[in-house]
Amino acid sequence: MEFTTEEELVDYAVKAEGKKFADIDLMGRLDKVTKGNLGQIIEESYFGYAVNSRPEADFKELNIELKVTGVKRNKNKTLSAKERLVLNIINYNEEVKKEFETSSFWSKNQKLLLFFYLWEKEKMQRDWSILKTHLHSYSDEDLEVIRQDWEYIISKIRAGKAHELSEGDTNYLGAASKGTNSSSVRSQPFSDVPAMQRAFSLKNSYMTALTRKLLSEKDLVRISSQQELKEKTLEEVITERFAPFVGKSLSQLSREKNIRVNTNTKAFLPDFISSLLGIKGTSLNDIEEFAKANIQFKTVRLEPVGLPKEHMSFKNVDFHEWLDTPFDESELFDYFSETKLLFVVFEYKETDKENPNRELYFKGVKLWNMPYQDIQDLREFYDHVKGILQEGVILTEKKRGTSTNLPGAGTNGKFHLRTKARDGKDKISLPVTGEMLTKHCFWFDKQYVVKVINEA
Repeated sequence: MEFTTEEELVDYAVKAEGKKFADIDLMGRLDKVTKGNLGQIIEESYFGYAVNSRPEADFKELNIELKVTGVKRNKNKTLSAKERLVLNIINYNEEVKKEFETSSFWSKNQKLLLFFYLWEKEKMQRDWSILKTHLHSYSDEDLEVIRQDWEYIISKIRAGKAHELSEGDTNYLGAASKGTNSSSVRSQPFSDVPAMQRAFSLKNSYMTALTRKLLSEKDLVRISSQQELKEKTLEEVITERFAPFVGKSLSQLSREKNIRVNTNTKAFLPDFISSLLGIKGTSLNDIEEFAKANIQFKTVRLEPVGLPKEHMSFKNVDFHEWLDTPFDESELFDYFSETKLLFVVFEYKETDKENPNRELYFKGVKLWNMPYQDIQDLREFYDHVKGILQEGVILTEKKRGTSTNLPGAGTNGKFHLRTKARDGKDKISLPVTGEMLTKHCFWFDKQYVVKVINEA
């Protein structure tokens, strides 16, 4: 089927909206449950061209690439992308010879014809429906961030570190692992170390923001301009937004910015950040750059000695899932390989005697993603815990609760597991032994947090 204009292509694509895959499939692909077959159904049965892996775009005359992508409905009724949008394989040896404008990513993916379908776990593929079709062109602002991301990925390959690439390195455009398992590797040009096969991809967070904008008609607030992003990285823009407030006390900021300060409520940090950014009353998820780059927030409160009073907690641990899931497929790996953390740092400048009201001062922000070596340390930690679970966790009753042989604070200077529950009755079962244990959480050691926020 030939299309001579974008309008013709878009008009034809729109006619698929509301159709089920069973209505479209003419080649019997639904009888073979394989990854990617939904895209093949649209290619073969709807547009009538053979499945291929050409380096150019699918509709090469119009320079438009076809992509079929899933959307899921969350428990809170919001919509999210089911996964990242995988684009094209990165040929490490060839991509480093190119500029952004001649790159394989840009040559193939300048414009994307997106078919959004509703992924419904309880239904068969044949009953999934096309929700919406959309011809996607990158905004000027998005394109500047994507260009920065592409250049960062290529700089890492040129430094002989393709094996250290991680999705958390970048903001919108990721280098996603692409292969059946960790043994799917390729050669790289400036190192003898084999690198995991990866593909350019639009991150899950980017696709979720796009999904909500298109399907939920959700407005997003942008805090950066194209001109700024031509001159600075997204990290530099964010840091500069907060720079005028560094060193000021919360009471001073409260007066200057008319912020209602209550550091004991969970809502304090989002309200505080939104107010400093000049978008009071807006959810942080509605800040376009944060939503697309999957930037999450963590508060750090430094005591006068330079350390936080507490370690930093994350998600509660499901020990059964931990035991049954390889590290590369775990939630822990997904979170720290794909998420950027914005540490919002406060400090108590004086001791409690000198500062009886515990006045907090704003110290600044630090945008961070877990580097390659730390992810390898996390892998080692994960496998160590897995070994303990396989043998059966040893519980020892003490006067004040129960101790275990799970790695606690100070074990490796970075990560540990520790209780985090409403009370001692809030328990979960352990694998192998079936014994009940107070709910545990994954934590960063406070020394590790300080090391991270002090890194240049």
